[in-house]
Amino acid sequence: MRMQDAYADLNVYYGDIHNHCGLSYGKGSLDEALHNARLQLDFVSVTLHGHWDDMPQDDPSLGYLVDYHRQGFERARAAWKGYLAATEAANEDGRFVAFPSFEWHSMRYGDHCIYFRDKATPDIFHVAHIEDLRERLRRHPHPSFLIPHHIGYRQGFRGINWAQFTAEFSPVVEIMSFHGASEHSDAAPEYLHAMGPRDYRSTAQYALEQGHVFGFIGSTDHHSAHPGSYGYGQIAVWAEALTRDALWDAITKRRTYAITGDRIALRFALNDSPMGSVMPYVRERQIEIAVEGSAAIDYIELLHCNRVIHRESRHRQPLDYNRPFKLRLEMGWGELGTLFDWDVDLRVENGELLGIEPHLRGHDIGIPIIDDVTPCVLSHLDYSGGNRVKLRTQSPRNASVTSSATQALTLHLSGDADTMIRGAVNGVDVCLPVRELSAGARSFYTGGFVSPSFVFHRAVPEAEYRHGFSLAQESAGEEREWYYARVRLRNGQWAWSSPIWVEAER
Repeated sequence: MRMQDAYADLNVYYGDIHNHCGLSYGKGSLDEALHNARLQLDFVSVTLHGHWDDMPQDDPSLGYLVDYHRQGFERARAAWKGYLAATEAANEDGRFVAFPSFEWHSMRYGDHCIYFRDKATPDIFHVAHIEDLRERLRRHPHPSFLIPHHIGYRQGFRGINWAQFTAEFSPVVEIMSFHGASEHSDAAPEYLHAMGPRDYRSTAQYALEQGHVFGFIGSTDHHSAHPGSYGYGQIAVWAEALTRDALWDAITKRRTYAITGDRIALRFALNDSPMGSVMPYVRERQIEIAVEGSAAIDYIELLHCNRVIHRESRHRQPLDYNRPFKLRLEMGWGELGTLFDWDVDLRVENGELLGIEPHLRGHDIGIPIIDDVTPCVLSHLDYSGGNRVKLRTQSPRNASVTSSATQALTLHLSGDADTMIRGAVNGVDVCLPVRELSAGARSFYTGGFVSPSFVFHRAVPEAEYRHGFSLAQESAGEEREWYYARVRLRNGQWAWSSPIWVEAER
């Protein structure tokens, strides 16, 4: 694989730049949100709800909705100055980056989040029309973004209005959040929110067909002070450094991709140009894709003008002890009404713990047992290298048989068949040789039948979670074309690269 030119001197960083807490409408404090963000993200923006000019106020049955939002906007206005100061204090280039932002709702234009690189406006914008909002951003002396959110809803019902879209402040578009994926109208995960289903004319693929140029990002839109809540969506950025300036530059250049939860490292290049590039016409095209997942890869697809032109699947392989492997601990389950505190203390013997990846979720608001007992999860992770890791977190029962609320942690390991995972999970002794986990998962219960439980999943060899390929294509170039990569892991997690465009031959 080549790619050294496309991604030379770049690192991938993971963030969530659209999520909420109790400063507007949501649960939990800003301090709690920032604490949770630092556990599994490189950068964050905790977003305040700012304004909604065209709320549906004629329907008496929606009075509660109007009041709910107006009260949230009032809290945001009162908190704005302190929020900006706290966000600035949280930012530490090179270690953890924080940006200020707020969300602007609109039935006719769709929801957008407004981001500021250096300095935010002293007031939240209260404007009715999107062009007026852009005009205020033009007058603002510091760089800003205006990024569309949950675009897939029907236009007029808070879905995007592509006729009003411009890339001026919108180099990227959020195509994944807890609302679902809006790549196209039957993409996974589907839209299940009360706001309704998807409409194809609001999706990313439709907009690409119309000639729009934008990169892909994900964010959670989580409302309980838990940025990066697992499975809801995150943004991955290929940047030169973990700084505000470098991240902003990378987003501007569309060197971004959307993920659902797992930290999938995805590189995608065409003739040594990275994702997000707009290239002049070239007849011969060398395309390269490289993926490393946190779990086994199901398949990798290359799309050309929204159609899959190549797919490579991965199949189960034996552990190769000469190469690294990955092992996931997952915790949760239990009976309805359960809120369970987890205390994990693990060490690796006769092997090496190369690193960890947490997959932590926040509680979803609207579930009475959660709303009444605790507004948010506050996890604690103790790992700074070495062969020992500790985690304290909390989980409820799974909301349904198709909706997971579990917490998880992936161990990146090297060793052999005698490598041992030893320790305790909530007082349950663990002593598992890797040779057992190479065959399949091992599950444990903290008590009796239907008590909260945990599982060590099958150890996954590098040949299953790492893969890459290249292929050549030629085109006469009669029209502008675009390519992007799509990745699915066997555990149901996804990644979508930003497209690469090739201009038509003039």
